[in-house]
Amino acid sequence: MIEKAKQKEISVELNMLSKAVVDAAFKVHLQLGSGLLEKVYELALMEEILVKGLNTERQVSFPVYYNGKCLDEAGYRMDLLIEKILVVEIKSVEHILPIHRAQLLTYLKLSGKRLGLLINFNVELIKNGIRRVIL
Repeated sequence: MIEKAKQKEISVELNMLSKAVVDAAFKVHLQLGSGLLEKVYELALMEEILVKGLNTERQVSFPVYYNGKCLDEAGYRMDLLIEKILVVEIKSVEHILPIHRAQLLTYLKLSGKRLGLLINFNVELIKNGIRRVIL
């Protein structure tokens, strides 16, 4: 029930972006299928999203602070950042594990973003590989 309440708080723009990315993921999965490396899906999904005219950045690094000090060598990177507000984490694994969701939640917290998509391309039906994560 809490997830539903949080979902209502997400802006129309963010929901539309999310839908555009999900549609692009369906197209990529239809064309490439499962079983490839994450990087291949990342590049293909970025290409599909760019075709839609959306600002898309790949492997976006962001700082991690500890005790007010920036840990430069932490090296965290978001797979894709759409229109500077939607985080997309791509996987190509047998099963999405709780740690994958936790990773995306951490990225959302550290970057100050509200919505992320966790997309696992290593599935028979892509609809089974997509998770919305709301902060």
